[in-house]
Amino acid sequence: MRAAYHRQGMTFNPNEGLPQDEVTEKVDDAIENNEVVLFMKGTEMMPQCGYSDKALTLINHHREEFETVDVLESLDEFRAALEEHSGRETIPQTFVDGEFVGGSDILEQYHEREELGATLNA
Repeated sequence: MRAAYHRQGMTFNPNEGLPQDEVTEKVDDAIENNEVVLFMKGTEMMPQCGYSDKALTLINHHREEFETVDVLESLDEFRAALEEHSGRETIPQTFVDGEFVGGSDILEQYHEREELGATLNA
């Protein structure tokens, strides 16, 4: 049973996410409408996991403009929607021109081989 918090007549269920179809549409739109998009835990100003922070730092090193999507509001639903595109449900995930590139580990490998800039700006 999930814990529910009551505040001024409102109920907040911390593990209750957005509807799956709404999240799937958000993911589809973000991938289709951005050259580079990073699905991450947290925001650009406040990453909520080390892997998301690493991916964000690596992308920032090579690009000024890219989109970020905070998956924490509905983690399970984002994992399911992202798996349809990448075959993976791990977070973070980076997409360039609609194609899955990888998580922080893959970005780091590209960076070490000095290929990340070209990959992100393809």
